[in-house]
Order: sequence, then structure tokens, then C-alpha cells
Amino acid sequence: MNVASIIEGPADERVALIASDDSAVTYGELRERVAALRGGLTAMGVDRGDRIAIVLGNTPDFVASYLAVLGIGAVAVLCNPASPEAELEREFKTVMATSAIVGPVAIDSVARLQLGSLITGDGATTPDARSLDEVAAEPAPIAPVEPADLAVLVFTSGTAGTPKAAMLTHGNLLANIDQIQRHPGREVQSSDVSYGLLPLFHIFGLNVVLGLSLKAGASVVLREHFDPVAAAQDIARHGVTLVAGAPPMFGAWATLPADAVASDAFSKVRLAVSGAAPLSAETAHAFEERFGIPVREGYGLTEAAPVVTSSLLDQPAKPGSVGVPLPGLEVRLIDEEGEDALEGDPGEIWVRGPNVFAGYWEDPKATAAALTPDGWLRTGDIAVVDDDGELWLVDRAKDLIIVSGFNVFPAEVEAVLQDHPDVADAAVIGCPDPRTGEAVKAYVVSSAADLDVDDLSRHCLRHLARYKCPTDIEVVEALPHAISGKLLRRDVGTRTTG
Repeated sequence: MNVASIIEGPADERVALIASDDSAVTYGELRERVAALRGGLTAMGVDRGDRIAIVLGNTPDFVASYLAVLGIGAVAVLCNPASPEAELEREFKTVMATSAIVGPVAIDSVARLQLGSLITGDGATTPDARSLDEVAAEPAPIAPVEPADLAVLVFTSGTAGTPKAAMLTHGNLLANIDQIQRHPGREVQSSDVSYGLLPLFHIFGLNVVLGLSLKAGASVVLREHFDPVAAAQDIARHGVTLVAGAPPMFGAWATLPADAVASDAFSKVRLAVSGAAPLSAETAHAFEERFGIPVREGYGLTEAAPVVTSSLLDQPAKPGSVGVPLPGLEVRLIDEEGEDALEGDPGEIWVRGPNVFAGYWEDPKATAAALTPDGWLRTGDIAVVDDDGELWLVDRAKDLIIVSGFNVFPAEVEAVLQDHPDVADAAVIGCPDPRTGEAVKAYVVSSAADLDVDDLSRHCLRHLARYKCPTDIEVVEALPHAISGKLLRRDVGTRTTG
């Protein structure tokens, strides 16, 4: 089944989306608009398999564009609208995007890239482009697809620092929705209202919040920016029942002044789920003490579409546990010798199931490193399992930094820093941050007499999404390297000199 079919079941009058101005879009209205956009894209010459970049915020235009692109058998390339022009250009070239649907934040950058065709959404305008409303034409039916047909490309940087596009098929996305729905106590009901703050260009927001909710016939409150007071008011006003977020969101709510938000703001919430980064026991306890709602954790990654494990809701929450594997997928813990880890010992999480991605776009080397010949996904994350079968993350095999739930690979940031003419060497690590969970800190060796750190920061902003940019840059005399020349990132900050 085509993922675009997830909105075909609910009654016309049911509310599908609530926009930032609190206007509602019913399932009937959404179906009509998506069908008209399918017709318009087909009339423009968009073919099955074409890569169409979607560079929009959390708005009804994103939802309609995403479903229309998939509905004609094309491929949605999900891009962060806040990315700088250089990063968008790299991503478009990587997947050879033929067209883009773009909003006001990125319109100028994307327009300069001179794609085959440009469509604007969210009220953006630019010469030589048509809006989504202007593109809409005679409705076209949903194109039939096979489970293995490519649906979405999501960018995830590798340890080498180059962007890779994870290929998620229609089967992958629908399988994970089904797996979540079958997890004990996790099923989304048509009466639910989900809070859609997680970015839709991120697989957590796209499939766990949006896809899962629409498939169940529930409503999604779409929001683009996080303000803890406004969000709590939203949740109370709209009777939100499902809240999925990253740890910094729950931390911000838990630490609000007593008079900033009503104590019963979350009274209708039946499930609060944290993902994308580890949730501290302190934050979980503080949130539950404040609002009376336990925060459940899960674990996943883009390449698994994304959920692998989730808490069992019929049991007391275990702070720090990421739960048990979802139905319909297999999980193994593999030790350093490549064997199944002994009970109680840590091992790398391997995952196999219909939700596991098809590989990286035109990157067979990276695909072979991630997927075994018999279909196991090597996640690079280390866990132990307890007597109840619940997983506990204990380490990351990758040098990963998680900022507000977004993955930052140090090598990508280091490559940008080293492109600056006054930088001879660079190293990047994560450091604790009360607002974002982790922040990016850079250590650089200067090749100039007087390195301008402010100029280096501006250089990073031109080439990296803001969340990837260092919040602190320290100039040092040297960085630790092995005899082979490899950067000893684990020693950075302890063996730097300056």
C-alpha cells in the first residue's frame, strides 16, 4: 500500500490537522487538496521515482506536499528549512533532486540553486515559481506501489562527515506504524490528539507523530517553534492526549515557574513519550512530580523508520530503560567478537525487520557497513538487557552528539572548521547543556597569528545547520593524535594545550 493512503479511511468531517493559527483541516479537506496536488505534480511532468525536496516547516502545506509526492510514486527528500544554502545544495546534489517545494525560511537559498522546478508553500513567493495552490489541478488517483518502492530520503551524516541519504521504503514506514500500533498499550486511537512539535523533516516527527496519527484517524496539532509556556497552553486548550518530544522539552516544562502554567495543563495527556536522546532520571521524576504524568522512553534511529523499542505501558516506568522491542522485529546484542553477548553483558544493538531501511542512496560502501548480508542493521549503539527483557543504553559506538534530539557527527563539523583558511586542526565533542541536552564544543588549532573566533562562527553558520554549529570554540596549541595520525577524540579536552 502507498503511504499516501493513510488518510483515506477517516470520515470527512474528522479533524486531521490544527495549524499554528488554530485553524482546522478536516480529513475530507486534506484528501481533496492532496488529490489536486497529485494531479498538478503529474501535469508538471513529475514522474515515479523523481526526487522532490520538501523544505517546509510543520504546517498543513508540508503534510499535503508529502502525501502528494508519495501519492504519485515520487520520492520525498526531507530537508531542514533552517539549513544554510551550502548544506541544502550538498543534499540536493547528493540525491539529484529535480524539484523543490519550499517555504519562506529557505526560499532565497533554494531559488539560487536553480532546480528544474520550484514550488512555494507556507505563503512564500519568488519569481519563476508557482505556489502549491497554483499547482493544484484535476485530481489524480493514488499510484500503486510495492513495499520495496522508495518513499523517503532522510539525511543522516556518517562518521566520515559526508551526508548520507537513508532510503526508507513505503513498506518500511508502514511496517513501523503497524509495529507501534501492536505494542502493548501503545495503540493510537481515532479520538487521540497528538502534539506535532517535533520537526516533520525528522523521522521521529514524520512517522511516529504524523504518520501514526493520520493512519489511526487522530488529530495532529502542528507547531513550528517551542515555547514551554505556549506549548503547555496549547496542550490544555486542544485537549492533547499524546505528547512525543525530546528530553529538553520535558526538562523545560518541569522547571517552569509555578505561576507560569496551570498544574492541570497535561490532565488530558494519556501518554508522554521521550525519544531521540537519553532522558535523565531527574527530568523524568521532575516532570511526573509536577504534572502527574510518567514519561515513557523509547529507542530508535532513522534507519529503522525509526522505533525499535518502547516502554511497556502496563508496567511502572523504569527511568533510564528504553523498553522492549516492538512486535514484528528482531533485536540482538552483539559483543566485540561478533557473537551474541552473554546475559547481563553489553553489546551493540542489531535490528532486523520490515522496518529496516533499504540502505544509503548510491553509497554501497556505507550500506554494507550498516547492513549485514542477512539483513541485520548494525546500529552502533551499546545496550544491556535486564531480567524483564528491557534494554538500557550504556554507550554509543559512534562519536555522536545529540542536540535537542538531532544527531551531530563531530567529523562533519570538524571538516567545516578545517575548511576555514585560519584553522590547521579541529576537534569537536559534546558537552552537557541544560537547554538542549548536549551542545557542540570545538577545539581548534590556528594557522594564523590571530584567529578571529567570531569569523569562524559565522563560517560555520554559512555551512551547517544552526544546531550543528559550535556554541563554544576554544583555540589550543595542539590536539591529541595517535601515532597513525588519527584524532584521539576521547582525549580532547583533557590533553589539549593552550
